[in-house]
Amino acid sequence: MTVAGFRSDLRAWLDENDLSPTNDRSRGAELAQVSRVRRALYEAGWMRYGWPAEVSGLGGPALLRAVLGEEVATRGLAEPGAYSMIEVLAPTMISYAAPELAAQMVPRLLSGAEHWCQGFSEPGSGSDLASLATRAVPDGENWVITGQKLWTGLAQFSTRCIVLTRTAPGHSGITAFFVDMDTPGITVRPLRTMHGVDDFAEVYFDEVVVPADRMLGNPGDGWQLAMDLLPHERSTCFWHRGAHLFTRLDRLITQTSATVGDAGADAELGAAYLALHTLRCRSRLTQQRLAGGGHLGPETSIDKVLLGTAEQKLFDTARDLLPAEIELTDGEWRTEFLYSRAATIYGGTSEIQRNIIARRLLDLGKE
Repeated sequence: MTVAGFRSDLRAWLDENDLSPTNDRSRGAELAQVSRVRRALYEAGWMRYGWPAEVSGLGGPALLRAVLGEEVATRGLAEPGAYSMIEVLAPTMISYAAPELAAQMVPRLLSGAEHWCQGFSEPGSGSDLASLATRAVPDGENWVITGQKLWTGLAQFSTRCIVLTRTAPGHSGITAFFVDMDTPGITVRPLRTMHGVDDFAEVYFDEVVVPADRMLGNPGDGWQLAMDLLPHERSTCFWHRGAHLFTRLDRLITQTSATVGDAGADAELGAAYLALHTLRCRSRLTQQRLAGGGHLGPETSIDKVLLGTAEQKLFDTARDLLPAEIELTDGEWRTEFLYSRAATIYGGTSEIQRNIIARRLLDLGKE
């Protein structure tokens, strides 16, 4: 199936099958809508394209997944961040889990039967991931995990979690596990962000027993797993996010139509468009690299910097051109403006990304 044919057939199917969300914008309702959309797309086969047969996929290039996510985002069918987590966690499971575990679990994620999260950041170990302290110690045929994770996205709604632990000193002493969130000893405490949503949570592990066959890869593979996971977070996920942001730009242009012709307003809208278009061009190159079987690495830090810049520019423009809309109302513009403040933090801060670009892409050394 060609990409163009896939897109055309998908659009026709979406036109005939109403997956529109309700007006309930609570986090629980949004997650239920994500599950509903994934389930419908999986049962119709669309969600299975671009994934290997070993996890019940229908094959084809990964670009098909990008097209699907773009259509979901532009039609406003599902919250893009939650929907896009499949692009972060499913490839990790396929690459690192035992084949039988991946075959059992990945379809549950793709079909909307489950939500998953990733337990990486800790108090004092956010951008400095290598300093994490949550430990795992062997106990017969099991491992016992003790520690705390912070800023774990959607943990309170998740069935499983990919958790990084320390099993020895240094980068080579980090090991990943695939943990059931209902395991005794796990406590989840939601965190309310400034945009009024429980997006994140603290997760406590108090001598949590995990079977050895839930280890992802081998002992010490956790750092490499994280380095492989993060570029995926900055590839197809960003394609989805960019598509969503373009819909917001279209809405902004519509709402500010009365000011069109005003040189200042036109300049701001043009700058926002240019930032988004630059992100899209860069993201397209990343998608082509992924579709061609290329390895994603530190170059995706460029994508991350461009996303943060474009997202904040768009919502700064909305603040400037929609007087009092953000400051004095509780509508979607206010919520998304506040969320955009995190765009230069989530997925790795812009400062860290620029360091990666300087050191690993431009070979500028450590100074």
